[in-house]
Amino acid sequence: MIVFVACSTLGSQLLIKRSLLQLAVRSPDLKGFEWLMAACLSPGVLSAVAIQGLGFVIWVVVVSKVKLGLAFAINGASFYILMAVVSWWLYGERLTPVQWGGIVLVSTGVLMLSSMGQSA
Repeated sequence: MIVFVACSTLGSQLLIKRSLLQLAVRSPDLKGFEWLMAACLSPGVLSAVAIQGLGFVIWVVVVSKVKLGLAFAINGASFYILMAVVSWWLYGERLTPVQWGGIVLVSTGVLMLSSMGQSA
């Protein structure tokens, strides 16, 4: 279930990115409040909100059964890595080797801290 929550967050963020890129192509002159309203009311962003809502419902179940710190650490660590990989794959967003190293270090550190705290 934790992986599902990470994937729902990932999917909703990617859907928002795609929707905003499409909006920029369709309506490049939109600015300010008009842009915000068009973005928030786009089908892709509304779908992303629904996906995120489902992920939240699952998250409620997860934290009722697993320690919050551990669940959040697993979710966060997997999310960082998945987001970087999928953003590269779908949008060509490149990270430097130092940035990749940082993602791996942060994810590993979060998982180590959470697992060490569980044994005490």
